[in-house]
Amino acid sequence: MFIAALFIIARMWKQPRCPSADEWVDLRPNYGGVMVTSSKRTYASTSHLPGLLQPVFLTLQQTTVDTCLRQRPLNTHRQHGVEETAAECRNLGATTHVFVVDCSNREEIHSSVNQVKKEVGDVTILVNNAGVIYPADLLSTKDEEIIKTFEVNILGHFWITKALLPSMIRRNHGHIVTVASVCGHGVIPYLIPYCSSKFAAVGFHRALTSELEALGKTGIKTSCLCPVFVNTGFTKNPSTRLWPVLETGEVVRSLIDGILTDKKMIFVPSHINISLTIERFLPERALAAINHVQDIQFEAVIGHKIKMK
Repeated sequence: MFIAALFIIARMWKQPRCPSADEWVDLRPNYGGVMVTSSKRTYASTSHLPGLLQPVFLTLQQTTVDTCLRQRPLNTHRQHGVEETAAECRNLGATTHVFVVDCSNREEIHSSVNQVKKEVGDVTILVNNAGVIYPADLLSTKDEEIIKTFEVNILGHFWITKALLPSMIRRNHGHIVTVASVCGHGVIPYLIPYCSSKFAAVGFHRALTSELEALGKTGIKTSCLCPVFVNTGFTKNPSTRLWPVLETGEVVRSLIDGILTDKKMIFVPSHINISLTIERFLPERALAAINHVQDIQFEAVIGHKIKMK
């Protein structure tokens, strides 16, 4: 009964609103360029950009003058996906530039950022969206997969942020978004490297926020996006009893709302914040019961064989 009451209270928590047309207009003069990063992972749907990249751009382009698309495609289909999104942005009136880069490669990042500065100018909204995931038990996870997870999910955030932060500091203006996950606040079995990298991403966001405040650069805003499972193809056949499997549109609306209101930590759905807070005070036995009720399921490699976790 306690678990059920907990869930009902959480579901009653205020959901994110959709920004009004006036807010879009008010934001337009404040930002010059947007850079959203994505990883070079191969996805099933090759006609669209992976994850949140496409809907974020199609929404953010309404608020900005210049939009920069960054992605390293593994094949021509992925390149077409980037170009398709750029074309959609242009059709909606945005000036769009496409730059291709491997977000785990520090040299490529610096070279690409220099190119962006020359051709477009300073970037004032950075959305660190790059991410990879390899669902598997630890012993079935390859060493190179662990390395790649950290290179893309957190080290890429460092390299790109370091490259773009100086111009923001100079003007004391900008917004840095770290796309993390609810896995950066709680753990899920068979996702050890991913959870670890997302804990690091949440720590990166919090430490960066604190450092900017200490430097007196209060004009540079930061946000951290922490959704539950999103229907992007990252994990196959995800399901839970208590959490919804989110569509990208809902996550993007929450992200834009967070940018507009300078929200530091953006949970999607928002009631997850209450659940995570209450769980800190629960004994291990209660947490085990909640996890049992939650019954998180997805395809993972266990014992070197693909199974439903």
